[in-house]
Amino acid sequence: MLREQAPRLPAGARGGGAVTQAPILRLGTRASLLATTQSQHVADAITTATGIPVELVEITTDGDVLTGSLAQMGGTGVFATALREALVRGDCDLVVHSMKDLPTAPYPGLEIAAVPPRAPQRDVLCGPEAGTTLDALPAGAVVGTGSPRRVAQVRRRRPDLQVRDIRGNVDTRLRKVRDGEYDAIVLAEAGLRRIGRDAAIGEVFALDAWPTSAGQGALAVEVRTADLDGPIGRAVRLIDDAASASRALLERAVLRRLEAGCAAPVGITVTGLGTESAFVAEVYAPDGARTVRAVRSLEADLASPAERERIAADVVAELLDGGAADIADLPGTSR
Repeated sequence: MLREQAPRLPAGARGGGAVTQAPILRLGTRASLLATTQSQHVADAITTATGIPVELVEITTDGDVLTGSLAQMGGTGVFATALREALVRGDCDLVVHSMKDLPTAPYPGLEIAAVPPRAPQRDVLCGPEAGTTLDALPAGAVVGTGSPRRVAQVRRRRPDLQVRDIRGNVDTRLRKVRDGEYDAIVLAEAGLRRIGRDAAIGEVFALDAWPTSAGQGALAVEVRTADLDGPIGRAVRLIDDAASASRALLERAVLRRLEAGCAAPVGITVTGLGTESAFVAEVYAPDGARTVRAVRSLEADLASPAERERIAADVVAELLDGGAADIADLPGTSR
């Protein structure tokens, strides 16, 4: 529940009705630098839009304390579980996820209430020197990533490289490159820029040739379903960006229909301006040797859930007809 303090809300706060006291919203977040930075951006945006103070509540997840491969632990969805459990328990009023880490299956009692303006969606290569590129790495060089999709993409473009699993936060991974454990690593551009590590970026991969994870660069602000139409939900919805939300949710709809999960070797990217969007979806064999690809130029109202589902069903049908389930571990489709 919201805690209250003395200052009054501005009279124009959306949601109707006079509010006599300003509540404090508690925002649940992982404790890493990237997570708290992202969460603070959301907190500041809510406060700017509503006048409501927002405090961060740090929550430890299994993904933060366990040291095994993320893929073996079920993918990056392990980061979301503890946050969601804390929200359901009432330890916080909202939580912020990197949308690419959020499982696509509905979570009972919770809803995505807002997707703030999206950061860059691309993947980047980081090496020991500025301007490091994948093509310039010597044969046998070691590239680090914990993502099966990125493993397949690296192997597809450079089968002569070694690709090894890597764990740790952004700074830990960058240090492993500086220390010579890896010759380069692949990371999300958005995370690096959010924490001011722009100088570490070498090659930036083009989205048409290197589609990224569904929802990459987007944040998902989740609240309890019971709070969606109340003061909490109304406050959170003020920071929603319709274009960012509709495109990211279309990407998630494709991933959900593939029943692939956020750790699968699947790249799905929607970009564009206004009602015109470019769509690329690609499923990879683990070694990158085979791929199945679907491309669309869309002029549609992606804000409509029904239209997103129609497009997602069409794309998934094309991918499966092209043999996607034969080259990757895709349980099936709900089409």
